[in-house]
Amino acid sequence: MNDAIEQLRAIPGFVDVDDRGVDVERLGGLTNVVYRVNVAGVDYLLRIPGKGTEEYIDRRAEKRDAISAAEAGVSAKVLHFDESSGVMLAEYIDGVTLNAERFKDPGSVRRSAEAFRRLHTSGREFVKRFEVFEQIDEYLGLIEKLNARVPDGYEAVRERASGVRRVLEAKPAALAPCHCDPLAENFIDTGERVYIVDWEYAGNNDPMWDLGDLSVEGGFDADQDALLLRAYFGGEPPADQAGRMVAYKMLCDLLWTLWGVVQHANDNPVEDFWSYAVNRFERCQRLMADPAFERAVASI
Repeated sequence: MNDAIEQLRAIPGFVDVDDRGVDVERLGGLTNVVYRVNVAGVDYLLRIPGKGTEEYIDRRAEKRDAISAAEAGVSAKVLHFDESSGVMLAEYIDGVTLNAERFKDPGSVRRSAEAFRRLHTSGREFVKRFEVFEQIDEYLGLIEKLNARVPDGYEAVRERASGVRRVLEAKPAALAPCHCDPLAENFIDTGERVYIVDWEYAGNNDPMWDLGDLSVEGGFDADQDALLLRAYFGGEPPADQAGRMVAYKMLCDLLWTLWGVVQHANDNPVEDFWSYAVNRFERCQRLMADPAFERAVASI
């Protein structure tokens, strides 16, 4: 908690903050340390980057994208952002942090779909393009640098995924500003609307990536997937778009498997990231083995 107050004092306007006048609460976060800090009766969100994140996070791009997302009405207003350190202070959104259990509420699924649509149709452009296969190559390069290993069989599955890549590239999607890392816990539900936080991986992308990734992170079943798609499209989704969502469910697990390996190699103490990586990889394999997966890819 002392670290939070020290970081707060480095922010203009908070230099003279007294320990006794600050209430600090540690919140969630897998790679970063996140706090709710209350100063003079006002709540703020303080984010302190985790060890090693500078290796793969472009803080300049994150700052601009987070500001754009806030201007689009889907995220918290950024009050301070140090591009060199990654320390960020933002307004605190008073709502319920979602998780897999809370996403069983159909209202939360609908409001999340509406937030995605609001972002994707905002007309804004993020700093970079999020390209999953380039990201995979970057993580593999970092893993080699860290002298780490990937789960057994990863290269064979990656080779199979190249066929899906050819299908997606043959029918390119119109790019839109996307969150690209929609962990369930990155969604704050006020009961009236959902806000999305944490824009470290944001980029211009196929909108169906966001829906597919949220489905995986939220542990959605078929009914939740259908509800998410209907709420997003305002009715029955086009078959090819539903197929793209399924393809991205596989690809996000293939990608975030490597992210888990990097966290494990960096000795991130938050959880057992090797098990995290293996579990994601095994889920990716199960989806690819399902006959419905081939039908989804064919629909694209």
